[in-house]
Amino acid sequence: MQPRLLLDTADVPDGGTLRLFRRGDEFSIMLGADELMNSRKTGSEEALATLAFERMPAGPRPAVLIGGLGMGFTLRAALAALPPGARVTVAELVPAVVAWARGPMAGVFGTSLDDPRVELAVEDVGSTIARGAGAYDAILLDIDNGPDGLTRASNDRHYAAAGLRAARAALRPGGVLAVWSSAGDRGFSARLRRADFRVEEVVARASRGRGSWHHIWLAVR
Repeated sequence: MQPRLLLDTADVPDGGTLRLFRRGDEFSIMLGADELMNSRKTGSEEALATLAFERMPAGPRPAVLIGGLGMGFTLRAALAALPPGARVTVAELVPAVVAWARGPMAGVFGTSLDDPRVELAVEDVGSTIARGAGAYDAILLDIDNGPDGLTRASNDRHYAAAGLRAARAALRPGGVLAVWSSAGDRGFSARLRRADFRVEEVVARASRGRGSWHHIWLAVR
């Protein structure tokens, strides 16, 4: 077996430390003992985009916000599904994650960051949402392991009542808030309903038909 090489580390503001590893052509990002993402496990992150877009209002110029760049799986799925007139904003909190995307993981990302439909904002997605009243047809959140903040405790606010109200205000009528999680959470489902979303819960495989099951909430304004 090939050795696993540590390529870089990056501190998360108000959180822990991310570590980027490579083993052959496989990359992984770890936080402590937890693997946050792996370049072989793309299925549920892709489903975050495709499932949301199936429920999103149709139109020639949809506007989409992706919270969390990660390894770009959700972004690439979005670009494959969206029309030429779409606008995709990606909010990524950790500058090093963007540097990894353009550096050691450039082969994983391909040309997605250079797509003319893409705007990359290095900031907390909450700031992007707060500026975007009625701006988006879909908001896709994959910023942590789920509604309970693992990467940073302050991520909890995005899944609390005020954060959900802000996300709803940033959506156009019929717009979709899609949230990725490693597991289900009944309390979060209830909070979404109290925030006046129509809620659907879906499970998706981590690796295109195999691997562990991940959870996706699809909440329609």
